[in-house]
Amino acid sequence: MTENWSPTCGGVMRFPSGVLVRGRGLRRPLPSGPAPEFAVHLLGRRPPPTEWDARWVRWPDFWLPRDPGEAREVLREALTRAAYERVEIACGGGYGRTGTALACMAVLDGVPAGRAVAYVRRHYDRRAVETPWQRRFVRRFQDL
Repeated sequence: MTENWSPTCGGVMRFPSGVLVRGRGLRRPLPSGPAPEFAVHLLGRRPPPTEWDARWVRWPDFWLPRDPGEAREVLREALTRAAYERVEIACGGGYGRTGTALACMAVLDGVPAGRAVAYVRRHYDRRAVETPWQRRFVRRFQDL
């Protein structure tokens, strides 16, 4: 088993199951410390290649994923892999799309959909999930 993220590292969120996932903004430099082993990039255009395994979810800034079903599959994979790998969820700024994805992952991890945004704002960043349609997406995530 690989050493996971430290819960004291910036941007690392602990889910109710104890799984740790790092959220970050790709416009900022890669944080010091260990690199991710798997990343989910939430961007409107193809991200640059990485040295680690990564999946791209086509997700324009301030909006929702182009293919919600694919987003659900990729986020489920990320949550599963986070149990034994360092997983990172990232968008341009690290708040809207990243926060929305983390809230959806919280739903997958057992947080009620109506409380998932508050959970992520409390445990990741208070600015997470920026738009009303992102909040609505989280509330309806179970039904995708």
